[in-house]
Amino acid sequence: MLIPEAAWFSDPGQAGDSLHGIGHNARVSFLVWVLADARALDRDHALALCAAAAVHDCRRHNDRDDPGHGRRAAHWFTAHTDLVATASGHRLRPTPLARAALAVALHDVPYGAFTPEQNDAYEQAPHLVDLLKAADALDRYRLPLTRWWPDPTRLRIAVPAWLHPLAFDLLVRSEKARLQGAAPHEALAHARQSLTREP
Repeated sequence: MLIPEAAWFSDPGQAGDSLHGIGHNARVSFLVWVLADARALDRDHALALCAAAAVHDCRRHNDRDDPGHGRRAAHWFTAHTDLVATASGHRLRPTPLARAALAVALHDVPYGAFTPEQNDAYEQAPHLVDLLKAADALDRYRLPLTRWWPDPTRLRIAVPAWLHPLAFDLLVRSEKARLQGAAPHEALAHARQSLTREP
């Protein structure tokens, strides 16, 4: 899990409290890693996608649809890969980083709405796009209505049944720690550690 910095967001003031702020991006980073492991994605691509997932919503202007925020975040990520790689603590290779940026650019566009250019981009890294979309969907348990929760019919990969309760627990534990006064980084780190300690 890479926990993004507030300064990486379009509006650093909302990065902590927004539905698409630090908590969401960090949880998606963790869930990408779990999904990548479950699907035997190679380490270089998994690390690059985890880094990209940590900033996939960093250029949002609001918590509504905000068309184009994926493309804006991909541009930011491409321009700041050294910063994000340093924060991740891993050496990230250029080709996986470029493919991960494509996944960020497409994560907010429904598959059926892809333009011909977006379809071409998707074909360059379909497994990364699919993993990021699935991890992003798994953090929808944070939304207030159950009809907004994860919908497997919108995904192109099967999400293991055991991953839904893990995603729900990650959300509950991180938000509980945040509400108890922990800073976003502490809350997320605590939630991740408590989940990974369990059998």
